[in-house]
Amino acid sequence: MEVTDTWYLVLSALLFTIGAVGLLVRRNPLVMFMCVELMLNAVNITFVAFANALDDLAGQTAVFFVLVVAAAEVVVGLSIVVALMRRRPNATADDIAELRG
Repeated sequence: MEVTDTWYLVLSALLFTIGAVGLLVRRNPLVMFMCVELMLNAVNITFVAFANALDDLAGQTAVFFVLVVAAAEVVVGLSIVVALMRRRPNATADDIAELRG
C-alpha cells in the first residue's frame, strides 16, 4: 500500500479539524494556544503535500516562513499565557482583559 498525497491531505484536514474544534470548545488559554499551533502544522503539511505533488519548492518556502512566524508567536504568546496562568492558575480566555495596564 503506497502513501499518496491524498493521505497527507486527509491527515492535514483531520489535524486542522481537531485544532479548530479544540480552539472553539476549550477555554483554557494554554490549550487554545496549542490548538492554534496544531492548526498551523496542519497547514504546513498541506503546503508540503502540494509542493511535492506539483514538484515546486514554493510550498516548502511558505512552510519555512510559517515556521518563522510560529516561532515568534510562541515566544510572545507563550510568555503572555504563562504570565496569565501564574497570576490566576484557573484562568480562562476571558481573563486576558485583566492584563491591561
